[in-house]
Amino acid sequence: MENLTDLIKFLHILSFVFMSVPLFNLIVVNERALMGTDFVYATDRYMENIIRRGAARCYVFQSSVLVTGLLLLVFGPLGIEALWQNWTILIKTLLVFALMGLLSYVHLNLQPRIEERIAEIDPDSPIPEGFSAVLKPMRVRRKKLATFCLFLVITAIILGMQVYRTYSPVMNLILIAFAALFAWRANKTLIRFGWV
Repeated sequence: MENLTDLIKFLHILSFVFMSVPLFNLIVVNERALMGTDFVYATDRYMENIIRRGAARCYVFQSSVLVTGLLLLVFGPLGIEALWQNWTILIKTLLVFALMGLLSYVHLNLQPRIEERIAEIDPDSPIPEGFSAVLKPMRVRRKKLATFCLFLVITAIILGMQVYRTYSPVMNLILIAFAALFAWRANKTLIRFGWV
């Protein structure tokens, strides 16, 4: 049983690591911004493909986190009742559902609207005047949501580290503030060198 629990724990943590999709989408978007504001069909189509196709992967990783987390409760020492008795597990679970909801909003609402607009253009024809401005509000909203999702992922990791022993409230506030700062920084810069 201990080996099973260790394997589930490994898959749970690995799934959280792979939920870093918002970070890498922010990096892709910020790299694209270096090329200017004009719409370039091949470049923008490539970027949108990366973002659009990442949603399915993210659903798999989020579902894996949820399922392995529940399995850890069932087979681990805390029991399923920890889901409503342990505040860190409860909040972490709610954060996973919030992430799923935000991903669904982007994948089912924003991304199809962006795709619909890009589909109006033929790759070989000239780009209409002001086309970038048409996409900009949807892309800005998607970028803000990716930033918020990154913050939620880091916050869930902070809470996940406290399942068996909680940190002081001050330490939690400091770590969550760092999570917010890093998410904001990932939104505004290329974070070329990771933390620095």
